[in-house]
Amino acid sequence: MDSVLSDPVPAVLPTTIKIIVAGGFGAGKTTMVGAVSETGPLRTEEVLTEEGIGIDNLSGIEEKATTTVAMDFGRITLSPELILYLFGTPGQSRFWFVWDELAIGAIGAVVLADTRRLADCFPSVDYFERRGTPFVVAVNCFEGAKQYELEDVQLALNLDDGVPVLLCDARERESSKNVLITLLQHANEIGRRKRVDA
Repeated sequence: MDSVLSDPVPAVLPTTIKIIVAGGFGAGKTTMVGAVSETGPLRTEEVLTEEGIGIDNLSGIEEKATTTVAMDFGRITLSPELILYLFGTPGQSRFWFVWDELAIGAIGAVVLADTRRLADCFPSVDYFERRGTPFVVAVNCFEGAKQYELEDVQLALNLDDGVPVLLCDARERESSKNVLITLLQHANEIGRRKRVDA
């Protein structure tokens, strides 16, 4: 008991920030959360079954065998003062009811885009625009997918000029970490502008 009481208490507790990782079915959300998380990520994946035929559109992602049915969860410590909690959303429309619960308290979102199925990220973009949640679009670089100029992606998704669009490889920790840092900077800038305008 004495040793517990004598352990030094940190002078400042770390700030924890909640971030949503969203995007279309098969865009790489589970992969990103798993790649960047410093702990074993929580996953709620289920095997795709014959019952999903005609419901789940697998065009362009025929090799996909599982799907997230509730959420993915991971954690990354960016510094002793800053910890990010990542919540990956399910991509299929029949699970979108979960999004409202996951988004509570989030300071921002990453929208993963797959150029093979770019239209699949429209619901994510619309969702965060409606909520006024800062977000970035991360174009996941899938092998064999046509690469577009980032300006073309911005135009195709009808994004405001201020929304950052960047390339990433969701399998790579540093690439995914860079996306998260870009989101933090973007959310911070939006918050700063709101404070100045108030």
